[in-house]
Amino acid sequence: MDAERELQATINRALECLALLKQDLAASQETGSASGSWLRRSASTDPAPAQRMGERVQGLHQNLEQLQHEFATLEHERQRLDTLYDVSQIINSTLNLVELLNLVMDMIIQVTRAERGFLMLLGENPVGPLTEALEVRVARNVDQETIAGSDLSRSIISQVVQEGRPILTTDAQADPRFSSQESVIGFNLRSILCVPLLVKDHIIGVVYVDNRIKSGLFTQEDLDLLAAFANQAAIALENARLFESVQQKVVEITTIKTYMDNIFASVASGVVSTDVSGHVTTFNRAAETIFAVPANRALGQPYQQVLGTLEDPELPALVEQVRCGEQAYIPYDLETDLPGRGRASLRLHLSGLRDTHDEITGLTIVVDDLTVRRRLEAERRREEQEKHRIKELFQRYVAPTVVNRLLSDPSRVALGGERREVTVLFADIRGYTALAEQISPERLVALLNEYLALMAEAIFRYEGTLDKFMGDAVVAFYNAPEPQPDHALRAVQTAQAMQNALARHHQEHPHELMVNYGIGISTGEAVVGNIGAQQMNYTVIGDAVNVAQRLQAGASAGQILLSGNTYLHVCQHVATTPLGPLAVKGRIEPVNVYALGAPPTLIAVEKPA
Repeated sequence: MDAERELQATINRALECLALLKQDLAASQETGSASGSWLRRSASTDPAPAQRMGERVQGLHQNLEQLQHEFATLEHERQRLDTLYDVSQIINSTLNLVELLNLVMDMIIQVTRAERGFLMLLGENPVGPLTEALEVRVARNVDQETIAGSDLSRSIISQVVQEGRPILTTDAQADPRFSSQESVIGFNLRSILCVPLLVKDHIIGVVYVDNRIKSGLFTQEDLDLLAAFANQAAIALENARLFESVQQKVVEITTIKTYMDNIFASVASGVVSTDVSGHVTTFNRAAETIFAVPANRALGQPYQQVLGTLEDPELPALVEQVRCGEQAYIPYDLETDLPGRGRASLRLHLSGLRDTHDEITGLTIVVDDLTVRRRLEAERRREEQEKHRIKELFQRYVAPTVVNRLLSDPSRVALGGERREVTVLFADIRGYTALAEQISPERLVALLNEYLALMAEAIFRYEGTLDKFMGDAVVAFYNAPEPQPDHALRAVQTAQAMQNALARHHQEHPHELMVNYGIGISTGEAVVGNIGAQQMNYTVIGDAVNVAQRLQAGASAGQILLSGNTYLHVCQHVATTPLGPLAVKGRIEPVNVYALGAPPTLIAVEKPA
C-alpha cells in the first residue's frame, strides 16, 4: 500500500510540474515576459530546440496520462481483490446456512450495485429438470430487506443451469436473446447478471442480480467479479449445507440414542455388559432392581464382583466359555438368595459382544427375573390341583352345574368341615325285605338301580348334594357346598319330584313290581365337609341327619314327613298336615312332625327359576 501511495504521489507531482511548464511556455509566447526569455533567445537563434522541447513535453504528458490510466486500472483490480478477500473472510465466518445465505446475498448486492439479488439452490436428491428443482432460498434488495422471489427471469436462469456458464445483459429489453421473454417484458427487467454456483463442476444453484430501472449498469468486470465471488460462495454454501446435514444427523443420532437409552432403561430384563477385560460397561435399571446394586457402583467393576451375589458355582465357568468364544450363547436358570430379596428364580442369557470383524469385544448377560412368574405358576398349579380335587370329589355328589360353579371359585368350598344350617333328606323303599324274597338278587339289583336313578335325578334337579346310597335308601342334603337360602324348599321339592317320578314310572311300566318310598326331611345345624380316615367322603353329621332318618323310618309308603324346623322354612309355600310330636331316639325333646300335602292329594311345587 505504501509503494502504491508513493507511485501515485510521484505521478501527481510530475503532472503538476508538467502543467506549470506548459503554462510557463504559453505565457512566454504570448506576453514575452522575462520568465520565457531563455526560450525566446533560443528560438531566435535556433527554433528547433524549442520545438523539440514542446514535443517532449507533449509526449511526457501523454505518458503520464497513460500511466495514470494504468494505475487506475490496477487500483480497480486491487479493490476487486480486496473485495473478494473481504467476501471470503465474511462467508467463511459462519457455518449457519440461513445466516450465510443472507450474508452472501447482501455482499453480492453491495459488490455489483444491483437493485435486487436472488440466491437459488437445488434441493437434496432433485428429481426432473434442474430448473424445476431450484428453490429461492434468499431474496434481498439493496436495503438488505427480504423480498418476494417470483418476479425474475426464469428463462435466463434456465439457460445458466443448462449451459453452466454465466450470463450478462446490459439491457434485457433490447437484448435479442431475451427481449421476447415474457418475464423480461412483464417484470420490466433491464440490467441482469446470472452466474452458476459450481462445486466440483456440479451445479448446486445460481446467483441472480438485476436492476429494473437502469440499463448498462453491469460490465464484464462485474460479471467476472460475481463469477469469482460465486465460486467462493458455492464452496462456503456447500460446506454450510454439509455442516447442517451433519448437525441434523447428530440430532437424529442423539434422538435415537436417547430413545434407545429410554428403551434400555425401561426394559423389564436386567442387562449387564462388559468389555473384553470383564469390567461392567452397562448396567440398566432392571439390573439395579434385580441385584440390589446401584449402577454407579457396578459400572467399571469386574463382573465377578457384581455377579458375586448370585453365589452360583457353575456360573463363572459358563461366563468364561462365552467370553473366550467357546460358546456363542448359553441360557442358564438358577435359584439363588439375593440380598434384601430372599429366594429368587432367575434366567440368564449369556452371549458375546462382537464387532464388525466378528471379534469378541465383551459379554452381555440378560437377566429375566422369574420369581413372580414362578410363584404365580406354582399358585396356578395348586389352584388346578384344587379344582381337580373338587371336581373328583363333587362330581359324585352334586349336579354338573353345581360342580362348574364350584370350580369357578374354589374358595367357596370348605372341605375341612364347617358348621352351617342344612336340610337333610332321607328316602327309603317300603317293603324292601319282602321284595328281596320275591325276586332274584340280579333282578333286585337292577330294580334298585332303576329306582335309585330316579331319586338321584330328582336330587340333582334341585341342586342337592347326594350324600350316599345305603342299600335301598338314599341320603341328600342342601345348603352345602354352595349356600342356598331356600335349601328347605329345595328339599321338599325334591321329595315331591321323587314321588311324582315313581308315579309316572308305575304308569309307564304297569307290569313291573311296584315300589314306594317313605321320605323324611329335617332342617338344623350340622357339620359339613370331608370326613373319614383313609377313605374321605364329603358328608354331613349332626342332629338334623338323625331326625331326618327317624322321620323317614316313620313315614308310610308315599308319605313325606317334615320336621318342625323344616315346616317353619316352607309353611308359606306348601300345604301340610300336622301329625303332632314324635319321640326320636337319642333326643330329649320330641320333634314336631308335619306331613306334606293335605289328604288325599299333594300340592305340586315347581322348581324355582
